[in-house]
Amino acid sequence: MARMEPCRIAVLGAGPIGLEAAVYARRLGLPVTVYERGRVGEHVQRWGHVRLFSPFAMNVTALGRAAIRADDPGFEFPSDNDCITGREHVAAYLDPLAHTTALADCIRLETQVLYAGRRGLLKDDAPPDEVRAKQPFRLLIRDAKGRERIEEADVILDCTGTYGRHRWLGNGGIPAAGELAAEPHIAYGLGDVLGDQRNHYAGKTILVVGAGHSAATSVCNLARLAEDNTATWVIWLARCTSTQPIRRIPNDPLKERDRLAVKANTYATRPDGNVEFHNQTFIEAIEPLGPDKGFRVAARCAGKDKTWDVERIIGNVGYAPDTNLRRELHEREPNYYTLGMKSQGRDSNFLLRNGYEQIRDVFRFITGRAELDLYKQDKRG
Repeated sequence: MARMEPCRIAVLGAGPIGLEAAVYARRLGLPVTVYERGRVGEHVQRWGHVRLFSPFAMNVTALGRAAIRADDPGFEFPSDNDCITGREHVAAYLDPLAHTTALADCIRLETQVLYAGRRGLLKDDAPPDEVRAKQPFRLLIRDAKGRERIEEADVILDCTGTYGRHRWLGNGGIPAAGELAAEPHIAYGLGDVLGDQRNHYAGKTILVVGAGHSAATSVCNLARLAEDNTATWVIWLARCTSTQPIRRIPNDPLKERDRLAVKANTYATRPDGNVEFHNQTFIEAIEPLGPDKGFRVAARCAGKDKTWDVERIIGNVGYAPDTNLRRELHEREPNYYTLGMKSQGRDSNFLLRNGYEQIRDVFRFITGRAELDLYKQDKRG
C-alpha cells in the first residue's frame, strides 16, 4: 500500500504510548485527537503503588521531555536511574506531558471509543486495501455524561493496552466453573496489599494464581504482611512444572526484576514461611461460600484432585487484548495500527521503550518521513 499523508489521527488511550504517539504527531504538524475513557495514565494509576522495574530514563523520551520543558524550562525530572512507582511516573511525566501546550487541547478524557468502522463498508465487504483506505474511519464515541456521537479519522493508533481485561483462572484459559459468578469478588489486578487493602488481606487465607511478575509481586507483599500478622496464609498455585515459579532471565539488565524473581522463588521454596506453593495445578471450579465467607476452590494438582477453602482469591494470570471495538474491520485494516502492550497479545515481556520504537516505525511508514531528530538523540543518549 502506498504511503499517505494522514489528515486526521485518532489515538485511543492516554497512557504512556498514546501520549507519546500524540506528541510525535503534533511535532510533525499532524492533527491528532486522543480519546481516553478514564484518566491520564489510567492503567498505570490502577497499579500505581507498584515500583517499575525499569529506570526512569527507559520510560521517557527526549521528545516528551522537550515538550514539558518548552512550557517549564526549570521542570525537574526524577534521576535517570531511579525506579519510581507508577503513580510517581504519572505525576513526574505523564500528567505534565498531557498538560503541555503541545497536547492539552487535543486530549479528551472520560471519552470512550466504543466501535470503529469504515464509512460505507462492512467487514464482509472485500474491496482492495487501497479502496478501503480512501474511506474514513467512523468512531462511535461516548462521553462522560453518556452522550454518544460519531467522529471520523483517517488513521487510528490503538494504544488502549490490556490491563482492563483480565484473563481467566480456569484450565485451558476459560473461566473455571463458577468463576463468572464469583468474578466481582476476585481480585485480578495488583492490589495495594500493604496499603489501603491491608485490612482486607491481613489474617486471611489467600489463594494467589499465576507464575508471572504480577503474581510474584502479590506473593511477596502478602508474605511481608504475614510478618506483621502471622495468621495470614498464602496458597500459591501455578501451572508450571518447576519448583521455582518465576523464571529468571539470565544476566537480566533490569536488576529490580531479577531481585523480585529471586525473592518470590525463595518464598515458594522455603519450608518455614507463610507461603505454600503448588506447581502443576489447574483450577477446575470456584464455589462462593457466602457473603465474605470466601470460596471453595477445586483443582487438579500434579494429576490429583485437590480442594482449598480460602477467604480471598488474587488472580494474577495476565491480561488479553480487547478487540471488540474493531470487530467491523479487517484483521489487517489499512491505517489501523495497534501499538504498545496490546500489540503483544498475551506476551507480558513488554517495555515502554519497545512501544516508542513502534511509534517511530509507524510514523515513518504513514508519512514517508525520516524519524525526528530528537529521537535520534534519544538513541545516541
